[in-house]
Amino acid sequence: MTENEWLAERFESHRAHLRAVAYRMLGSLTEADDAVQEAWLKLSRSDAGEVRNLGGWLTTVVGRVCLDMLRSRSARREEYPERLPDPVIVPEDGSHPEQQALIADSVGLALLVVLDTLDPAERLAFVLHDMFALPFDEIAPIVDRTPAAARQLASRARRRIQGSPTVPDGDVARQREVVDAFFAAARDGNFAALVSVLDPDVVLRVEAAALPVGASRLVRGAEAVAGQALTFRQSGQGGQPVPVLVNGVAGRLIVRDGRPQTLFAFTVVNDLIAAIDIISDPERLAELAY
Repeated sequence: MTENEWLAERFESHRAHLRAVAYRMLGSLTEADDAVQEAWLKLSRSDAGEVRNLGGWLTTVVGRVCLDMLRSRSARREEYPERLPDPVIVPEDGSHPEQQALIADSVGLALLVVLDTLDPAERLAFVLHDMFALPFDEIAPIVDRTPAAARQLASRARRRIQGSPTVPDGDVARQREVVDAFFAAARDGNFAALVSVLDPDVVLRVEAAALPVGASRLVRGAEAVAGQALTFRQSGQGGQPVPVLVNGVAGRLIVRDGRPQTLFAFTVVNDLIAAIDIISDPERLAELAY
């Protein structure tokens, strides 16, 4: 085995972890892969023999790459102002383990939405410390702060996240029951039944090239979301509703003629739907769906 082959083998043993870090940092599967590839290029150009803790070194490198990518997103934000993070969509049968590894710690889509609202340095400090247990003295040089300042960054991020419905119930079967009740009520046009499965402070976020007449991209409150659900109930007609896991929690994918058309991602908290995220872009879903 050549030295380069040995190095590549060691890198591959860390790839899944690095991709998970980058996905939480960026909320984009393509950009996560780009960040991991950049880490490999940096490793291949370095003196790897001097690296004592390769996993920690690579995590730090990926963190720096992701931080730079987050800071350069301003122009793209103008192009895609309503874009939701990339969902990880897998069948309910548990296949596609490489995708499931990305969200092994139950990083729901709603959490990624909140992470997108954070300052890049806050996001990095929270992700690396709270999700991957990296010490603040290792995070500090990445963000050009002291360890105490890095701790404050993570603390501010944590407060923002704790104020949002981002942690779903752990029972996926129960989640599915709640989601099925939501769709049954929408199909029947039963407004009261819809309200009964929604949290009073539920939030609905919609990413779509074209919205139905009377629909909005962001809606809050059970009655308002129930009314919007009735507006959207035509979305499932003419297509096959397929139960899926979206970032590890119950969701539904509408498929027409073998192509995914609309994705519904739910956050169920205390047996009530606290958040609904809808992506209705067939081209984007064709790239993301299993």
